[in-house]
Amino acid sequence: MKIAVPKEIADGERRVALVPDTVGRMVKGGMEVLIESGAGVEALSSDQAYLDAGATIIDDTLLLYEQADVGLKIQAPIMNETIGHHEADMIREGANVIALLQPLVNFLPVQRLALRGVTAFSMDAIPRIARAQSMDALTSMASIAGYKAVLTAADSLGRFMPMLVTAAGTLAPARGLVLGAGVAGLQAIATGRRLGAVMSAFDVRSAVSEQVKSLGATFIGDQTIVEEAEQETGYAKELSGASQQRERDLIHEHAQTMDFVVATAAVPGSTAPLLISEEMVKAMRPGSVIVDVAAETGGNCELTKPGSTIVEHGVTIDGPINIASSMPVHASQMYSRNISTLLSHLVDDGRIVLDFDDEITKGCCITHEGNIVQEGTLAANNARSGSAKSETPQVRQL
Repeated sequence: MKIAVPKEIADGERRVALVPDTVGRMVKGGMEVLIESGAGVEALSSDQAYLDAGATIIDDTLLLYEQADVGLKIQAPIMNETIGHHEADMIREGANVIALLQPLVNFLPVQRLALRGVTAFSMDAIPRIARAQSMDALTSMASIAGYKAVLTAADSLGRFMPMLVTAAGTLAPARGLVLGAGVAGLQAIATGRRLGAVMSAFDVRSAVSEQVKSLGATFIGDQTIVEEAEQETGYAKELSGASQQRERDLIHEHAQTMDFVVATAAVPGSTAPLLISEEMVKAMRPGSVIVDVAAETGGNCELTKPGSTIVEHGVTIDGPINIASSMPVHASQMYSRNISTLLSHLVDDGRIVLDFDDEITKGCCITHEGNIVQEGTLAANNARSGSAKSETPQVRQL
């Protein structure tokens, strides 16, 4: 089996799907690994390091894709303007691709892969179950986002994070509020605490309160909206209008006493919930900071500008996108382990074998044999299309 790793071409993407250490293990396991020249440079993985691990370096992008049985990527396929070919069209019919496809929003790449006859797996669709933890790329990348968000806040604050006793007097610690106590939020809490800040966290799920408290933070919640928000997947679901207003009122009450807010609240496959209105920003302390980790899906703050840092009403609002790519070395190491573990799960006797009775395979396989086969992706695709068209791939019942 030939595994191909192309160089990522999306703007600002510095990660690589496989690092040399993982390549070495795969080669020892009998796989042939092809790496596009320069694919790992931004992640400090040189072509020589891949050669030393047993990989073959390919200079020609088209040749790389033509030879691949499985293509491993970070981002969903896009148009390669340099060579004039869409990445999805370079993958040969019947081959496989694994990437962070984000299929609920990236409709056109998914349709293109289906029409091409490519079997595509999405790393962000791995089910949240115990035996899939080592494949969970969303958790890996969210951990980086939470960590980096607090560092971003610290860099923008005009004050120390920890309490300091100096000859000039005692300086009070910074106060931080995290919105959303998922993986990113919990890492933000832990990082803020390590820097000496006094941390609080808001979440609509009561189940995370003990985790928040175990990290030394104060949990803020409203029991009246917990039952509506919680679902079996462990993620929060979208709230009704009345509950959203109660949620915003509670956040408003606490945000005005904080020096920085890290917003991480997200609903899978949907735009980020609006938690911080302009009026709430106006009420915050001058010089305070909001880092909106959810900027990529619209943002939790009404004033967020994705990809930009702005100052409004005396408050710095940072809307970073693709935060994990800002730490390409460790992000690539973690993703490499995630994607290689999924590949090992799918491979049997040197080829990919699909068992759609397996929860992991069924959950993350998006396209197969010319069809969109994942129910959630198909429903989102059909809803966007409005009505079935001849060129739109249809579901295959599994």
